[in-house]
Amino acid sequence: MMKNILLFTVVALVVIACGNANSGSAAMAAAEEQPSEGAKIYKQYCLTCHGLYGDMGASGAANLQESKLTLEQRVEVITNGRNVMTGFKALMSEDKIKLVAQYTFELKNN
Repeated sequence: MMKNILLFTVVALVVIACGNANSGSAAMAAAEEQPSEGAKIYKQYCLTCHGLYGDMGASGAANLQESKLTLEQRVEVITNGRNVMTGFKALMSEDKIKLVAQYTFELKNN
């Protein structure tokens, strides 16, 4: 009787451990598929002129795939605007502007 209980406990622990490992992998895969907060904000405010991949150039928008600006410079441009681009300081918080600026570096990989 004791051997049966022990065997059952070991089997149950193995099943639980394997189930949790798979759940973690599925959760991580789902998280990787979700767009970042910066990507969401970019799509809301920047997509119209810069395009999905940052290279559309509508209304004179800069090609973000070729941009050499640093993070600080990107934050400055998004905040205050440049040339025909309007600034977004009235529409977005500093944190959201920084998230968008960080996301624009990912556009170089597309």
